[in-house]
Amino acid sequence: QVELQESGPGLVKPSQTLSLTCTVSGGSITTNNYYWNWIRQPPGKGLEWIGAIDYSGSTEYTPSSSTSISRDTSKNEFTLRLTSVTPEDTAVYYCARCDQAMALVCEYWGQGTQVTVSS
Repeated sequence: QVELQESGPGLVKPSQTLSLTCTVSGGSITTNNYYWNWIRQPPGKGLEWIGAIDYSGSTEYTPSSSTSISRDTSKNEFTLRLTSVTPEDTAVYYCARCDQAMALVCEYWGQGTQVTVSS
């Protein structure tokens, strides 16, 4: 059973950098053909795909994002960074293991972590 757990600050000030880490257990982030996605849900809105890192370490992001995703294979975790956040980045953030990038339907999800951007 693959389990994912998000961790990071619950409150970030505008213009700061948000950093969230997803720690994976029960499976390796280097296993072929899996994509490790970051997805968020702003209050009152639907799911939004943010970006992904695949089994080889290749990354994809939304075109207008100030996003980066990295990984630490020794810790079996991957990290999302959003720079210059605004209140519009307030959301519940999820990490998920998916069969492709840009996916919102994924087999395994973390429980989600609330991030609020406010001064």
